[in-house]
Amino acid sequence: MVRKHIIFYGSVQGVGFRWRARNAAEHFSCTGWVKNEWDGSVSMEIQGEEEDIDRVILAIEKGTFVRIDNMDVKMLPVVEREYGFRTE
Repeated sequence: MVRKHIIFYGSVQGVGFRWRARNAAEHFSCTGWVKNEWDGSVSMEIQGEEEDIDRVILAIEKGTFVRIDNMDVKMLPVVEREYGFRTE
């Protein structure tokens, strides 16, 4: 189990990114949150198995209008007893 803070850059707002992120996270049993930032990026904290987090990102990238140009990733401590994945 790992937790990551990821900032996504590219065509990531107004293209269904957060909706896809929430659905994929729920499908792959990941927890955390995702939100739009003022600068056009999207921030996410996601927790789960490393392979499942990778699957979530791949599912987001398959979006018709989503284009991820770059990601900044930081490892975080795991949050115990976190349930669900929310959009903010």
